[in-house]
Amino acid sequence: MVQFVVDDVVPFEDWTAAARASLAFLHRTVGLDVWMITHLQEPAQVVLYSHPQEVIPQGTVVPWEQSFCHSMVSGVGPRVATVAAATPAYRDLMTGHAERVAAYIGVPLVTRDGAVFGTLCGVASRAQPRTLTRHLPLVEMSARMLSSLLPDPAPEAPTD
Repeated sequence: MVQFVVDDVVPFEDWTAAARASLAFLHRTVGLDVWMITHLQEPAQVVLYSHPQEVIPQGTVVPWEQSFCHSMVSGVGPRVATVAAATPAYRDLMTGHAERVAAYIGVPLVTRDGAVFGTLCGVASRAQPRTLTRHLPLVEMSARMLSSLLPDPAPEAPTD
C-alpha cells in the first residue's frame, strides 16, 4: 500500500483559518510590515485580521473615504505604490494613521454577487523597490481565492 504525505496541504478548517494563513504567507513571501484583511462597513473600513497582529490590531477602524484601499478600489489609485508619497492618489492621504504608510499593495475582496467585501492589503513604513510590483499577481490570486471562499453570509469583525 502506498502512503501519501498530505499534511501540509489539507484544506483549511474555515475561511478564517484560510484568511489568517494567507496573511502569514504573504508576510513571509512578499514582506512588508503588516498584511490585513479588511471589511468595508461604510463609512468605515474595519481590520478583520492582520499579520503580525500587534502592528495593527483587529477591529481597527479607518474612515473608508480617507483610506488607501478606497482609492485603489475606486480605480483612482494603483494596486501597488512602492513610494506612496510619490503616488498622486495616495500623497494626499498622508495624514493620521496613513502617515506611516510609505508603500502599499492592495486588492479588493469581492462577494459572489460582485459587491466589494473589503480588501487584502499590505503596507510598509518605508518605501519599497519597484520589484514589489512582481508580487501583485500573487496577491491578486490570494484575494481571488479568499473571495471565492467567502461564506454566505460574509464574516463580520471578530470580537476577540
